[in-house]
Amino acid sequence: MINATLFFRPRYFAILLLGSLLSSCSLFDSKESPAHDDEHANWSAKQFFDAAKTELTEKSYDKAIKLYEKLEARYPFGDLATQAQLDVAYAYYKNNEPDSAIAATERFIKLNPSHERVDYAYYLKGLVNYNKGLGFLDRFLPTDSSQRDPGSARESIRDFEELIAKFPRSKYLEDSRQRVTALRNNLAMYEIHVADYYLRRGAYLAAARRCNEVVQKYPRTQAIPRALKIMEEAYRKLELNELADDAARVYALNYGEGSKTQASEQLHELTPAEKAWDFLGFDR
Repeated sequence: MINATLFFRPRYFAILLLGSLLSSCSLFDSKESPAHDDEHANWSAKQFFDAAKTELTEKSYDKAIKLYEKLEARYPFGDLATQAQLDVAYAYYKNNEPDSAIAATERFIKLNPSHERVDYAYYLKGLVNYNKGLGFLDRFLPTDSSQRDPGSARESIRDFEELIAKFPRSKYLEDSRQRVTALRNNLAMYEIHVADYYLRRGAYLAAARRCNEVVQKYPRTQAIPRALKIMEEAYRKLELNELADDAARVYALNYGEGSKTQASEQLHELTPAEKAWDFLGFDR
């Protein structure tokens, strides 16, 4: 039998009072469930989808993302949930969340390999990588895109080439081809910047090797004439005159005065952005 005097001791009285308060809180919480405070508690899949689409159109990307995620969580099956998977990838992209956008496109491709819009998922993934290397200055100033980190460019080429190979009738085909061409030119010119850096610092063999890789990997790009010129100079410095003569001969045949490609190539005339970059010496 419990000693009645215990109830009058302050310590035991405090314990009983705390237990009573916890019980009251539990009863209160049971009346106020999480769903009670959720304004979307009784929404249908279409309501979620329409609201998210409205936020997306109004460029409220963060709100759109949350609505698309709620739609898929509550209604994971059906056409609207599938479309939400694709739309949320675009919302991530526009909200400057490239990693989330890429993850969303890859998830859509994995879950819906035969979907009628899966080609768009490949295209969007390529587009995200295409713009992933853009910094603050690139968005507002005409900087030289060939100076960017080439990692994302290579990923983007793979994405677009996969789309081109798998979906030869896609409406995104022509745009993808043009972007691959632009990206290949940028990657080639990036290698030229590196080779020129080596040349100016006396690393002639490294410069020549870099340009040789450009000739092998990126034929028919605007970087080829500059690669040949750097190769010739580097080989002259190394006293490898036979190799230097070979580079000069190829240049003269393809880009010399009177050649078919001279008018179009012109040793890749520098753009205003490239001229500014060289003037400021960012790669020195």
